Amino acid sequence: MTTDAIPVPTRRSENGKGLLLMGLGMFLFSAVDTMAKFLTGDLHAFQIVWVRQLGLVLGAFILIGWTSGRVLRTTHPRLQLLRGAVAACSASLFIFGVTYVPLADAVAVSFVAPFIVTVLGALLLREPVGFRRWVAVTFGFVGALIVIRPGLGVVHPAAFLIVLAAFFFAIRQVISRALSDSDRTSTTVVYTALVSVGVLTLPMLFVWKTPTPDQMLVLSAMAVVAAIAEVCVIKALELAMAVVVAPMQYTLIIWGTFYGWVIFDQLPDNWTWLGTALIVATGLYTLRREYVVKEKTHGN
Repeated sequence: MTTDAIPVPTRRSENGKGLLLMGLGMFLFSAVDTMAKFLTGDLHAFQIVWVRQLGLVLGAFILIGWTSGRVLRTTHPRLQLLRGAVAACSASLFIFGVTYVPLADAVAVSFVAPFIVTVLGALLLREPVGFRRWVAVTFGFVGALIVIRPGLGVVHPAAFLIVLAAFFFAIRQVISRALSDSDRTSTTVVYTALVSVGVLTLPMLFVWKTPTPDQMLVLSAMAVVAAIAEVCVIKALELAMAVVVAPMQYTLIIWGTFYGWVIFDQLPDNWTWLGTALIVATGLYTLRREYVVKEKTHGN
């Protein structure tokens, strides 16, 4: 489902290609989430996430071979291990959540992750957060509450699992920021793939159910598409400025709504659209403010 560490681009002229690749990555990640939700009717979430991560492991092995193992060089192995474990938790909670929550609703709620990143960045990394960004964060969480509407029985309580998944995803992003000055994005992705599969292997063994041929086809497609999507996002970040391509993450709500309608006959209600609009608007504003702060910092 989003972006990792923020590398410094080599050419501004590649922003167009970066946007296309990020957009393609979001389209593919939404397809992965759709296939995962489709499988939750018969297979356990741990098994689904484990197979999904196998696609990333395949990509990781390709990177390891392509670089003759150099991609494994890291100056912060403990942080890399922690990030992989957190990624496993985030992905598992999201799949548990979409078992009961419509896909578009789940995607909308997951967009609170950038706001949590802002809060954790201020608390843990001592990143400067001005009054306007705190207001944006507040409105973002209000948008999430509009989508979930706790206590009204409109959205399944499993929506709070999506919030928890977003929290772990935010921790993953904060770790990415801490690693971005020393480790390459590709290194972080490789460690995340290998560690997350390792963490998920044990619980997966207790819930494993032999897939039918049709389920095996969907599982295989999900793993391959997830790997391709991850490569698209990595390449987009290498070609373009993160502040340019990051807003493409919000196209997930478009594809999530489309897939939810076509595959599951589910469409968001008006309150969900209102909350989503508020989340997206404040999210884009937060991204812009972070860019302005970075520009001022580098300018000094």
